[in-house]
Amino acid sequence: MSSAPDYETSQERDLFAIDAIASDRAAFIRRTYVHLFLAVASFACLTGYFLTSHVLDGVMLRVIQNNQWLLVFGGFLVVSWIASWMARSGASPAVQYGGLILYTVAEAVIFVPILIVAQRMAPGGELIMQAGALTLLIFGGLTAVVMLTGADFSFLRTGLWVASIAALGLIVVGAFTGFSLGLWFVGGMIILMSGYILYDTSNVLHHYRTDQHVAAALALFASLATLFWYVLQLFMSRD
Repeated sequence: MSSAPDYETSQERDLFAIDAIASDRAAFIRRTYVHLFLAVASFACLTGYFLTSHVLDGVMLRVIQNNQWLLVFGGFLVVSWIASWMARSGASPAVQYGGLILYTVAEAVIFVPILIVAQRMAPGGELIMQAGALTLLIFGGLTAVVMLTGADFSFLRTGLWVASIAALGLIVVGAFTGFSLGLWFVGGMIILMSGYILYDTSNVLHHYRTDQHVAAALALFASLATLFWYVLQLFMSRD
């Protein structure tokens, strides 16, 4: 008698959110955004610690002086891939959470140089707070569009991938040649990351199973953090 309910519960967990019953879908979305909030809060705490303790200043200074930023960026991409694989794997929850934690720490580390510059430009942290507020406003608006309409933006995938590869190519060329990509590139990346937020948010509704909240949170956090990176650059360019 007890085996049937257990089987049905297991089946429910394997459903995509869009196919699950309303209560399970709502629970999945709630878990996803709770984990996203925890990732953002952890990121803020880590970057605050790195900035106030100066534990990474020496390392980042050597990276900048020796023009090794491209190596750091490449290492970050590798770590990002590993973290995403861990979060998406069907392994134990500990492995999935490990992926989210690994990615959050990597984001905090790679943000240190730009945050140091922003803090020096505005010692009170105004640039960082303004950029953070605008980032959350954009993210909230795009999230509302998807949640209210229920639209599936998976058709953006190919275009986003092509644009991302092109952007990565420009970043590599700029790093080797010293060519400044300028505000047009920053604006283009903000638009690109806005597209990713639409895509990732619609995936939460349509293309994640109800037991994949950690992977969904990581994808959203990745897009949100990258959007913040370029919005902050936009604010810094004004001064």
